[in-house]
Amino acid sequence: MSYVVDLSGRVAMVTGASSGLGLQFAKTLALAGAAVVLASRRVERLKTLRAEIEAAGGNSHVVMLDVTNYDSIKAAVAHAETEMGGIDILVNNAGVSTMQRLVEVTPQDYDFVMDTNTKGAFFVAQEVGKRMIARAKGAAPGTFTGGRIVNVASTGGLRVLGQIGVYAMSKAAVVHMTRAMALEWGKYGINVNALCPGYIDTEFNRHYWATESGQKFIRELPRKRLGQPQDLDLVLMMLCANESHFVNGAVVTADDGFDVG
Repeated sequence: MSYVVDLSGRVAMVTGASSGLGLQFAKTLALAGAAVVLASRRVERLKTLRAEIEAAGGNSHVVMLDVTNYDSIKAAVAHAETEMGGIDILVNNAGVSTMQRLVEVTPQDYDFVMDTNTKGAFFVAQEVGKRMIARAKGAAPGTFTGGRIVNVASTGGLRVLGQIGVYAMSKAAVVHMTRAMALEWGKYGINVNALCPGYIDTEFNRHYWATESGQKFIRELPRKRLGQPQDLDLVLMMLCANESHFVNGAVVTADDGFDVG
């Protein structure tokens, strides 16, 4: 027996789609049949990804988005809906980090992380959520009511990790934000869940894994290995599927056992 997640007819928006997990999420959603809005500041990279998706038979659209700028968020979501239709799925993925001890964190470091990972994620979800709620109330066009919002948090939002304390704080806030949104928006058929990846090898962190301290850290992981972006595909599909209507407010960890090690 096989099971296929079919997202045909759905519009999905992926933030931070120009590299790493966002890039993989966008390709996975497109392969499942969704029309994908590729959102990031690095538009040229998005155009390359769009060409790859379309060469594989998928449908995508590029939109410039700076999640630290409220006006940019509103403009990007409005543009996406004008071009592609109402957003049914949001993968709220854009994120940044710094590596330092807490006593070394400057106000600039703090704002850099929090403005993207927490404040940016909140207002992207809010803008999309408003439109999903309007459709559910019949106040906006669209035949599909409800929706799926996947906030990409981190295993760092669930346990204390050294030298990335502010990043972990920002992702802990995303976890709680997810639960609050699930509670408020569930009555409109909107399912909001958090995906908490463990240590994944991406462009975002690859330079660290090549260092001596990075290699030492890998050897201390439960199965002494890093994940790959595609290792999250099935979890993402489960959270985005039409059939996942009973999964709301969940915090799903995909970390190869790190959180229980």
